[in-house]
Amino acid sequence: MSNSTTPEAPPRPDDAALSHGLKQRHLSMIALGGVIGAGLFVGSGAGIAAAGPSIVVAYALSGLLVMLVMRMLGEMSAAYPSSGSFSAHAERAIGPWAGFTAGWAFWVLLCTAVGLEGIGAAQIVHGWLPGTPEWAWVALFMVVFCGTNLAAVKNFGEFEFWFAALKVGAISLFLVLGVLAIAGVLPGTDAPGTSHLGDFMPHGGNGLIIGLLASVFAYGGLETVTIAAAESENPVKGVASAVRTAMWRIALFYVGSMAVIVTLVPWDSPEVVEKGPYVAALDELGIPGAGQLMNVVVLVALLSAMNANIYGASRIGYSLVERGQGPKALGRVSGGVPRTAVLVSSLFGFGCVLLSYWRPDDVFSWLLNMIGAVILVVWIFIAVAQLRLRRRLEREAPEKLVVRMWGFPWLTWVALAGMAGVFVLMAREPDTRVQLYSTGGMTLVLAAVGYARQRRRARG
Repeated sequence: MSNSTTPEAPPRPDDAALSHGLKQRHLSMIALGGVIGAGLFVGSGAGIAAAGPSIVVAYALSGLLVMLVMRMLGEMSAAYPSSGSFSAHAERAIGPWAGFTAGWAFWVLLCTAVGLEGIGAAQIVHGWLPGTPEWAWVALFMVVFCGTNLAAVKNFGEFEFWFAALKVGAISLFLVLGVLAIAGVLPGTDAPGTSHLGDFMPHGGNGLIIGLLASVFAYGGLETVTIAAAESENPVKGVASAVRTAMWRIALFYVGSMAVIVTLVPWDSPEVVEKGPYVAALDELGIPGAGQLMNVVVLVALLSAMNANIYGASRIGYSLVERGQGPKALGRVSGGVPRTAVLVSSLFGFGCVLLSYWRPDDVFSWLLNMIGAVILVVWIFIAVAQLRLRRRLEREAPEKLVVRMWGFPWLTWVALAGMAGVFVLMAREPDTRVQLYSTGGMTLVLAAVGYARQRRRARG
């Protein structure tokens, strides 16, 4: 790729062999819907039970951290569009070992997540059709999304466009109904006032910490838009637009919905965990069929995540191979699509599903712990890479700074301090301590392998 560009000729991605079939509407909706995952609809219940109404503070704090990470990633991705995203940036800024470590750790995370989301989606459908085996539904979902990703990138974009539209529509309707009920203007409901907010931190600081940790990992998946941008019609415009709107999307969908839920429903209601916070809130409003409606939305969120993670894993894998960081077979491109990488990523995900049935208590649980804190490792590589690349860009190609990190370098250091703080909090909690150590072990192994490869190539 050229070291300089002009405004009239925006930089093209490093991955020239890939197609550029994603339209701006695809990218806009991927950015919008990418923040709405199944973890928000279901996993937030445990956070509310632990933190009470202070879950709003937890989501706001972790949301601020995520906004800073997205801004840093957006700055680098607009300057250097690449399907390798943060992995390619880490390699450019820190060294090949860093790109290797961040890329392959994230690949394992995405492939495992594909399997987990397939299991979750199959459980929902099995609940509707109890006579059918769950594994068959997982296999069906795998075949469908592997097939769409094999065909052309625009198929991925179309699926994600409509999945995201359904998710955005559902949560927007929920927010409207919730605000109307809180204001006392929704027919058939009484305004709750502040009656459910009195005990703001029912379990003290420890409850807030548990809620904070739950909220941090609910934001995973935002990185996909910077991967997808490399295959869009205008990568720079796509990244810039997605990053600049990240703040209001996080504030509205995450923090806003948590505020609505804890105002409408008592934080200690068993339904918040058993049914999920959104279903509990809709039941509180007396919305008929709320449970099944929300199950449909959660199913859509899970299928959307499967589709996006197969795509993201295949592109990260392809980018690593293009940079000499993996087996060459994964880099084969046909029709603008890295089809071998798509197949291998899908098979890895289905292998995780089989492990959940065959070895649920040892191998599968070990795998889950190993990926538990990968997203934090990736964020650290993003921050360190941005610290290094920003100075280089200012010297060599200032015109590429279409998106700029706020308050550089101070807010980058604040973000790094926040990540270190999350690591400390994880070490305090028994459940997350195991994840921290397992992820740390995998990261050290990958870093050692990557560094050994880097030294060998340097000698060669």
